[in-house]
Amino acid sequence: MRTEEHFLKTQESLDPADWAETRKLAHQMMDDMLDYMASIRERPAWSPIPEDIRETFSTPLPHQPEGAEPVYEEFKQTILAYPLGDIHPRFFSWVNGPGSAAGMLASMLANTMNPNSGGANHAANLVEQQVINWCKEFLDFPENASGVLTSGGSMANLIALAVARHWAAKRAGVNVRKEGMQSFAQRLRLYCSSETHSSVQRALETLGMGSDSLCAIPVNANFQLDPEALVAAIKADREAGILPFCIVGTSGTTNTGSIDPLDTLADICAREQLWFHVDGAIGAVAALAPEIKPKLKGIERADSIAFDMHKWLFMNYAVGCVLVRNADLHRETFSLTPAYLKHAPRGAASGDLWFSEMSIELTREFRALKIWMLLKEFGSAKFGRMMLQTMTLAAYLAEQIDRAPQLERLAPAPLHIVVFRYVDPALSAEALNKLNAEIVMEIQESGIAVPGTTTIHGKTAIRACINNYRTRHEDLDMLLQAVVSTGQALTQH
Repeated sequence: MRTEEHFLKTQESLDPADWAETRKLAHQMMDDMLDYMASIRERPAWSPIPEDIRETFSTPLPHQPEGAEPVYEEFKQTILAYPLGDIHPRFFSWVNGPGSAAGMLASMLANTMNPNSGGANHAANLVEQQVINWCKEFLDFPENASGVLTSGGSMANLIALAVARHWAAKRAGVNVRKEGMQSFAQRLRLYCSSETHSSVQRALETLGMGSDSLCAIPVNANFQLDPEALVAAIKADREAGILPFCIVGTSGTTNTGSIDPLDTLADICAREQLWFHVDGAIGAVAALAPEIKPKLKGIERADSIAFDMHKWLFMNYAVGCVLVRNADLHRETFSLTPAYLKHAPRGAASGDLWFSEMSIELTREFRALKIWMLLKEFGSAKFGRMMLQTMTLAAYLAEQIDRAPQLERLAPAPLHIVVFRYVDPALSAEALNKLNAEIVMEIQESGIAVPGTTTIHGKTAIRACINNYRTRHEDLDMLLQAVVSTGQALTQH
């Protein structure tokens, strides 16, 4: 008994010593964060981090407690004040979702439960499976297809291409999980457009196939993969003794938002007996918008689809998804059940939802709750309308650029991404590239907006991704005014 008494007196815990005080601070945090979101327009879109603030992140490991309130104050002064700016209505640099107040609250609930969604018998897995089923429904995918939520599109692409590699290995008589890539008699080849996201190449490198296994097919004037060039490349590779195994079509390229001819690619895959994967990180969720869904025709024929929900579905970071038509093949690719993960007929280790068997991750956070709650709270139709809203704004931006003599649009804008540049006939091509890069940095540092840059046909482009339901016409007008005035000021000096 003395031992137990001593333990109770000396037991350490992370639970608050005073729950009432913690509740008070928690309420203050919640009020502050709601005010932070509500007043977003009153702050700069981005602010550089001062050197004295940077130095605060060079302090050594804290051995002694500093207290919750002082740490929270430090957070507000050194972290909250210097965000990337994703939630700001004039953040245009990348296709980063703005999140929402509802998403913040759902994330709090998920973090309070704190489950590992790798497997076992608990409600979080049922929520994830229902979210996956909803995704299959709006993408017209088979009910018996499999799926798993991921950290984002890069992980979703990696999982999908691992399944594609496993499929190709089985057809070649290779046990790739046991024997590895060295057992293939031929080099594998994957085909995608020159505009495909870099995560596809990284997936090939990670899976041991190497970047030489990627064949980048030229694009047409609309930045879509050229089917004729694709067919010719496949034919040439077969004749050279290379083994084609997969075609990747993109639903919303990163540079311009272009959509490859997915239905045509599906036809080619069927004829050539290749795996058809769609990287829909940006555009797949647009299937929720009836006005946009026809642009995605053919996506429902894919063997696998990767997409993000923290981009155009506006969810809080981080959540993506991968769907695989052949659930057995998906499970075969990853399933590995050591003794400590043995499934039981009853109890906590029972149940048939073990997402760890369809991914490289065993430890998985409860990503599904925010999607489940927001789709139920607002209805999927509203998300489709907000996507259409951002597309309408992109069309407005493109129209204003086309009317401005100092600006030049560099690509079509089929979705919600617009690329353009400031022009001055007196400047060389090299000088124009440097000028546009400088314009973007100047505008970012001014706090007016956060445009980005990319390269289109060798030209430095200003890239505006309208991926925020908070963005208005006035925000786009401010961006263009800043581009023109900054360009004029820089050329004068």
